[in-house]
Amino acid sequence: MLAIRRLADRLIGLSAITGSIGLIVEVAIILVDVIGRALGYPLLGSQDLITMTLVIVVFGAMALCDRKGGHIAIDVFERHFPAGFNKIIDIASALLGAVIFAMIAWTVYESARLSLMLNLSTNLLNLPKAWFQWALCAFSALTAIGMTLRAVELTMGIRDVRMEDSAS
Repeated sequence: MLAIRRLADRLIGLSAITGSIGLIVEVAIILVDVIGRALGYPLLGSQDLITMTLVIVVFGAMALCDRKGGHIAIDVFERHFPAGFNKIIDIASALLGAVIFAMIAWTVYESARLSLMLNLSTNLLNLPKAWFQWALCAFSALTAIGMTLRAVELTMGIRDVRMEDSAS
């Protein structure tokens, strides 16, 4: 189980690095476009680049967000419930999140196949949409795997990500 967690953490780290690079690219594109607009020469295709890069930024960081326990948690009643019930809720929410992200991955996979078949591309730069859809699919699948692994770890009593982060 430890080897699986290490591999998952490495993949999650790679995903987060990719999302971080996407964020740097996003900021650079916006900066060049804003300066260009001020000088009367906006960056051609900036809207296409920003839209597609935002996919990488958001979904690239999603697995890390789950790994660090960063997803929204409503804990108003948590202190009033027994620890076992809270653990069941945590496991169920991790599994539900895994199902949701697996469904996102599958839907985007089907959409990417359609984009390839129809040769869909962005409006201005004609970048193939399928590339970004494959990235979104991979990031969503990784998030689903990470959430499933978290549910398994919680079930086996190995670790609770939220408790680890609050202890440090």
